[in-house]
Amino acid sequence: MTARLPARVLVVEDSAVIRRLLVLIVEADPRLVLAGAVESAEEALDAIPRLRPDVISMDIRLPGMDGLEATRRIMATHPTPIVVIADAVEDASLHISMNALRAGALSVVEKPGGLLSGGYRDVARGIATQLAIMSEVPVIRRRIVAPGPASSGTAEPAEGAGAARATVLAVAASTGGPPALARLLGALPAGFPLPVLLVQHIGAPFVEGFAGWLDGLVPMRVALARDDEPLLPGRVLVAPPERHLGLAAGSAGLRVRLRAGPPVSGQRPSATVLFEQVAALGPAGLGVLLTGMGEDGAAGLAAMRRAGGYTITEHESSAVVYGMPAAAVRLGGSCASIPLDGIAPRILRLLSARPHEPAAPDQPAGLP
Repeated sequence: MTARLPARVLVVEDSAVIRRLLVLIVEADPRLVLAGAVESAEEALDAIPRLRPDVISMDIRLPGMDGLEATRRIMATHPTPIVVIADAVEDASLHISMNALRAGALSVVEKPGGLLSGGYRDVARGIATQLAIMSEVPVIRRRIVAPGPASSGTAEPAEGAGAARATVLAVAASTGGPPALARLLGALPAGFPLPVLLVQHIGAPFVEGFAGWLDGLVPMRVALARDDEPLLPGRVLVAPPERHLGLAAGSAGLRVRLRAGPPVSGQRPSATVLFEQVAALGPAGLGVLLTGMGEDGAAGLAAMRRAGGYTITEHESSAVVYGMPAAAVRLGGSCASIPLDGIAPRILRLLSARPHEPAAPDQPAGLP
């Protein structure tokens, strides 16, 4: 068995101090090796054909060409995994960072502070891990999406058989999730008849900015979920940092329940926790699992399907990383495996069979 070579990293950062810190982070990790360090996007574009990095650490606020435009050009000419290094407290940087993800960057992580700053070791470890993991993600100039739904290998229930009774849509994603969510939710109308609960694996400092960015892109209102708030049709509630997102049944209907329990599948918030909570709704649950590494969400989606809910996984042809959806398919948790742009039309068709005046559901078993 051949040992894996360290990933070659190109650091793009205009600050000499931060650039040196990133170089130290790369050189200290045996999974990584420094291919080069430059201070502008223009230098990076010139260096990529020569250095052939496996992954790029990309500052987002650069002199001249910014990191967003650099990401676009790199993905068009020399597709390479890109990890955005961003200042989480600046609104402008957050907006550019989220758009860089939409342009093809794979993840966004917090910029390191000084060597003596609080939390430096955790931030440094997170940066190195993201660079190592993302270096293995294959990226291409233009992803070819299959023209229609592809079978998941499991029998699909007739459309509308159970999903017509849905009262909640639960959605989860990880690597590649922000642009996929923008496309999925952007294709659903402002008057969408269900509340939407959303888990996106992203660094805690970026969650609020991600929710605000998504709110400005899609027809529905998007906000961070608050404990005990009601679930309302046409609203997207995003799991806040370090809290599992779930449900509770109240006298006036379903409400948000946030929990601080241990990570599940290494994640908090966890897609599996969300889907298991929605599984208690039985046929009233509708679940979608999009692109992402690992297996978070797979067991939860399988629980939803066993309970009679309708479950959709993103098809391999459109997923940036076919990890989480593939795990759900293997567990028999996918009613339908569909390319990204076909998921919203499928959801709308499923819900078109809803009765005009659905009766208020009884309190589902298993919900507090």
